[in-house]
Amino acid sequence: MESRETIDLDLNRYLLMLKRWWIPAATIFIATVMLSAVATRFMKPSYEAEGKLLFRIPSFKVVGSNLLPTTTEGGSTGDLKSLIASQNPINTEIEVLSSPSLLQKTIDKLQLKDKEGQPLTVKALQKSLVLKIIGGTDVLRISYSSLDPEEAAAVVNTVMNVYVENDIITNRSEAAATRQFIARQLPKTQEAVDKAERELRIFKQKNRIADLTEETRSAVGIIGNLNNEINTVQAQLDEVNAQTNELRQKVNLSSQNALAVSALSQSPAVQGILTQLQDIDRQLASERSRFQDDNPAIINLEAKKANLRALLQQQISQTVGNNAQVPQNLLQIGELRQNLIQNFLQSEVQRFGLSQRLASLYNSRSNYEQRVKVIPQLVQNQRELERKVEVAESTYQTLLKKVQELQLVENTNTASSRIIAQALVPTDPVAGKKIIVLLLGVMFGLCLATTTVLFLGVRDRSLKTLKEVRDVFRYTLLGIVPLSVKKVRSRFSSAESITQKVAVRDMPHSLTSEMYRMIQANLKFLSSDKVLKTIVVTSAVPKEGKSTVSANLAAAIAQLGRKVLLIDADMRVPSQHHLWELNNVVGLSEVLVGQAEVNTAVSKVMDNLDVLTAGVRPPNPLALLDSKRMASLLDNFSSQSNYDFVIIDAPPLLLAADALTLSQMTDGILLVSRPGVIDSNSANAAQEMLERSNYNVLGLVVNGIIDKNESSTYLYHGHEYFQPRELTKEFKGLAKK
Repeated sequence: MESRETIDLDLNRYLLMLKRWWIPAATIFIATVMLSAVATRFMKPSYEAEGKLLFRIPSFKVVGSNLLPTTTEGGSTGDLKSLIASQNPINTEIEVLSSPSLLQKTIDKLQLKDKEGQPLTVKALQKSLVLKIIGGTDVLRISYSSLDPEEAAAVVNTVMNVYVENDIITNRSEAAATRQFIARQLPKTQEAVDKAERELRIFKQKNRIADLTEETRSAVGIIGNLNNEINTVQAQLDEVNAQTNELRQKVNLSSQNALAVSALSQSPAVQGILTQLQDIDRQLASERSRFQDDNPAIINLEAKKANLRALLQQQISQTVGNNAQVPQNLLQIGELRQNLIQNFLQSEVQRFGLSQRLASLYNSRSNYEQRVKVIPQLVQNQRELERKVEVAESTYQTLLKKVQELQLVENTNTASSRIIAQALVPTDPVAGKKIIVLLLGVMFGLCLATTTVLFLGVRDRSLKTLKEVRDVFRYTLLGIVPLSVKKVRSRFSSAESITQKVAVRDMPHSLTSEMYRMIQANLKFLSSDKVLKTIVVTSAVPKEGKSTVSANLAAAIAQLGRKVLLIDADMRVPSQHHLWELNNVVGLSEVLVGQAEVNTAVSKVMDNLDVLTAGVRPPNPLALLDSKRMASLLDNFSSQSNYDFVIIDAPPLLLAADALTLSQMTDGILLVSRPGVIDSNSANAAQEMLERSNYNVLGLVVNGIIDKNESSTYLYHGHEYFQPRELTKEFKGLAKK
C-alpha cells in the first residue's frame, strides 16, 4: 500500500506539470467549452410531457397456497409484491410497459414518424421514453420528449392507456385459464380427500384405536397398579417360600411323597390292612415261639401275611398310583407328622398359586408395556394420516372458493394500475438539454486538457526537480545551489535573465554563497582517512553550471585561508576567463605545449585564489590532457607547489572524455547536475558510464534549484534567513573605516 507521503509527492508532481503546461491546457479547455456553447445555438427546442401511473394490488395471484394476496402473504393491501424480496415489483411493470409489443401498438395508433418520414422504430421510442419510480411511492412517472408538444402528450397518454388495457385483458385471460385449470383439479382433489379418510379409518380399525391419548394415560396408570400388585405378591411368595422350605426340612419329603403319605395315612383300607398285618406279625411271633417254621400254623400265617402285603401294595397303587414309592415306615404316621405334612402341602399349594399369580401379573404388565411402546409410532402414523386428510380438505375447500372468485374476476375490468395524471400538452421547451451539452463540454474540455498536460509531461524527458535528479544519480548529495535570476525591466519588455557571476565573491552574505560554503564543508569531511587535494568538476551535458560551481567553490575554499588553484580544462568551450574577466591568450594549453611557464599563465583573482585559464584551443585537447606533462603538472600543483587545493573545470561527460581522463590523475569527480537542463536519457547514460568503469565520484551538486518547481520547499527557510537587511549606522561607519 502506498504511503501518504508518496501520494502527496505524486500529486505535487501533477501540479507542477499543470503549472508547466497550463497555457495549452487552458487553450484546449476554453476552445472545447466555446464549441459546446456554439452547438447549443443550433439545437431545436424540445418539449417534454409526462403522466403518472399508480400501481396497486392485482385482482388475483396464482402463487403459493393462496391464490389471492392477503395481509399475511404479500404485504398490506394496495402493495405489489415481487418474487425477489430485494427487488421493487414496479421494475417488472416497467419492463412490461416498455416491451416491444406495447410500444408497437402505440406507434401504430399514433402513426409516429421519424425525421425522414419513416415509421418510428421501437428502439427509437424506447430511447425517448423515460420511466422513473417516484421515491417512497408506488407511482411511476412516464415522460416523453419530442419536437412536437402535442405528439409528446399523445405518446405518453397512449402508452399508459395501452398498458392499462393490456393489463385488464391479461388479468381476465389469466383468471379464465386459472379457473378452468382449477375446475379440472376438483375431482382429483375430492378423490384425494376420500382416499385419505379411508386410510385413516382402516388404520384405526387395524390397531384398535379409539383415543390414543386416553389409552396412553390409562396404560400408564394400569402399569403402575400392576407394579404395586407385583411387589405385594412377590413379598407374599417370598414369605410362603420360606415357610415351605422350613416344613420340607421337617418332614424330609418331597411334595409328591408328602402328598402320597398323607393320602395313605388317611385311607381306611390301607390302614385296615396294616392293622391286620400287625396282628399276623404278632401271631407269627407267638407261634414261632412254639413251633418250627415248617409248622402248618406258621406256614398258614406266612401265607396270610403275603396275601395282606399284596393286597396292601394293590391298595397303595390304587390310592397314590404306581409311580409313587412310599417307604414302609411312612405308611402309618403320627398325628404330629400328619399335621406337618398337611401344613407342608398347604404351603406348597399356596406357593404354587402365588407363583401363577405373579407370572400372570408379569405377563399383563409386559403386554401393557409393549402397547405403550407402540403408541408413539401409532400416534405419529395417525397424525400423518390426519394431516393428509386436513391438507386434502383444505386444498379442496380453497380450490372450490377460488373457482367462485375467479368467475367474478372474469366478468370484471380490473387492472393492477390506474392513471392518476394524464399528460398535458407542454407549453415551454426543455432547457435542460442545453445545460447538459454545456456540462458535457466542460467535462470533455477538462478531460482533453488533462490528457494534453499528461501527454506533454510524458514527452518532456527533462528532469525538473531535485528528487528526480537524485533518483537517477544515486550519489551522495553534497549540496544544492539556488538559481540566481536577475530581473531586467524596461518600458518595452519585462524578462528574466540568469546571471553568471561569482556569488561567493560578489555577494558573500547571500544564500547562494552559504550553499557553496556548505559544499566545501561536506567535501572536507567526505573522507576521514585521506585529504582531498585535487578534484574534477564536470556535468553530464552542457549548460548545467559546472564552471560557475567550480569558480564559487574555489572562492569559498580560498576565503577559508587555503591556497587554491582553479584550472579551466574545458579547452573547447572555456568559461573561467569570462567569470573572472581575465585574458585567455596564455593558459593551460600553452603551458602543456611548453610555450609558457606556469607562473606567467596563472592569474591571481582573489586572496589565496589563482586561476589558470584554458588558453587557445588546441587541435586535440584530449591529447594534451592525457599527456605525462599534464600528470606531472597536477602532481606538482598538489605536492610541490604552495597550493592546498586544486579544482579542475572539465568538459561534460557525454561530449568529451576529458573529465574521465583527468579523474584518473586526481582524487575524484564532483558531478554537477541542473534540473530543467538535463534529461533522463542523458542522466542514465552518464550514470551508467561512471558505474561501468568504477570512477571515484565524490558526490553530487544540484545546481539551479527553482524553489517553486519543487514538491518540498528546500530553500524557503534559507530565503527567510538571508533576507537583505539595512546596515546599522555603526556597521556602516566600521565599513567606511
